[in-house]
Amino acid sequence: MTNRAYNFNAGPAALPLEVLERAQAEFVDFRNTGMSIMEMSHRGAVYESVHNEAQERLLSLLGNPKGYKVLFLQGGASTQFAMLPMNLLGAGQTASYVMTGSWAKKALSEAKLIGETHIAASSEADKYMKLPDVSNLSLPDRTAYVHLTSNETIEGTQFKSFPDTGSVPLIADMSSDIFCKPFDLNQFGMIYAGAQKNLGPSGITVVIAREELVSESPKTIPTMLRYSTHTENNSLYNTPPSFSVYMVNEVLKWIEEQGGLKGIEQKNIEKAELLYNTIDSSGDFYRGCVDAADRSLMNVTFRLASEELEKQFIKASEQEGFVGLKGHRSVGGLRASIYNAAPYESVKALTDFMSHFQKTNG
Repeated sequence: MTNRAYNFNAGPAALPLEVLERAQAEFVDFRNTGMSIMEMSHRGAVYESVHNEAQERLLSLLGNPKGYKVLFLQGGASTQFAMLPMNLLGAGQTASYVMTGSWAKKALSEAKLIGETHIAASSEADKYMKLPDVSNLSLPDRTAYVHLTSNETIEGTQFKSFPDTGSVPLIADMSSDIFCKPFDLNQFGMIYAGAQKNLGPSGITVVIAREELVSESPKTIPTMLRYSTHTENNSLYNTPPSFSVYMVNEVLKWIEEQGGLKGIEQKNIEKAELLYNTIDSSGDFYRGCVDAADRSLMNVTFRLASEELEKQFIKASEQEGFVGLKGHRSVGGLRASIYNAAPYESVKALTDFMSHFQKTNG
């Protein structure tokens, strides 16, 4: 067994070792076909069975809610930022956005190119280090949808519960925290996620939507950017990222083996508590960036007394085999991304390193 890095990358991120080993075993000859899954036709029965199985598993982990379609798309969440208003924001309607940080801002700026937008709530005044109150959103008449980012990867905030938007569809970018804990899909008109954090490798974007939202798209937008194109063709209108779909299916099997979303949540809470406790009990040597109530289970952001000391921390951590602890360039500081596949042992090794670093530099 090769030596595995302590991988705290924000994405593409750690994948479960068991999944990587299974994929390795099946890589050259998938199900005795004499081919890798990457080499076979996406129109063939073998690939299609994997494709359909992954869709079914996604819904099954969410309790098989009725009336939803799973789409496998490409272009990441960043393409969804535009595809969403292109498909759902009609003339005379307004799209409402909840502003929570870097990714919410990107989603809003794309929607502004397409039609009328409205900021329903914002925590910009708090430098996005806490979440805005969304318990009583004031929405314009003819609001097409309300959009929020469930977890801000860069700042390190995460919604613990979601607003009730009544008859207006609630849509969430869940790229960085999908399947880290159970949630009620019925609250949402649509959720979407780039896979490269909790679901699999990069190259595939998962969309789960109420059928009525994705069954009819305006004929004025390009074919590939219509949700209806992919709904009508079971996400097989063009060649899908077949290896990524296969990997997502394997990661979903792994989540089932961990006790489903409840089991995964328990493990994630244990990892996050260990790390936040180390930060909070350091006597201000380490300082958490985010308001304690809004801290993310997935992206733990923190600072040291000076940028100089942070650089030292990064350098020393890299020498010890830790990867990806530098904060995003737009906010600086430090960040440990502890997605589903980051093992408890890696987080424990990190907290041991942090304690040692404090002793020698405190």
